[in-house]
Amino acid sequence: MDDVAVAAIIDKLAGAGWTIATAESLTGGGLVSRLVDVPGASRVVRGGACTYAVDTKASVLGVSERRLAQTGPVDREVAIEMAQGARTLFGATLGVATTGVAGPGASDGFPAGTVHVACAYPGGHAHRLLRLEGDRAAVRRGAIDAALRLVRDVLD
Repeated sequence: MDDVAVAAIIDKLAGAGWTIATAESLTGGGLVSRLVDVPGASRVVRGGACTYAVDTKASVLGVSERRLAQTGPVDREVAIEMAQGARTLFGATLGVATTGVAGPGASDGFPAGTVHVACAYPGGHAHRLLRLEGDRAAVRRGAIDAALRLVRDVLD
């Protein structure tokens, strides 16, 4: 997603009086970095949590330890709980999360490119399961773009 599209998301958030926070695993901080690459992001970005280790999803974001033990981190509900955790942790209107397998190989029984992105916002949540192609860097970029598209779609 180019700077113009990211700036449009920031403008929509600001226009709605909303703020945003991120909860990231496989993207390792790249999503919040992508948001703050654009001038004016400080109007809406509250912060980001990189919870790369499984246990930090629980200790930092409040993801259910039971859920993590049952499903592992590559899971729809884990992504949604991460997004909700980001909202709570940073006091944001909207939380957006990424979790999955960047590769190069499979992890937790899922092939590389399996990614969950989720948003939590007042009154609801949204989720997408992705099957991304390419090397590790391509999967991470694809996850960031998909998370931003999900935020844009929620705002629309």
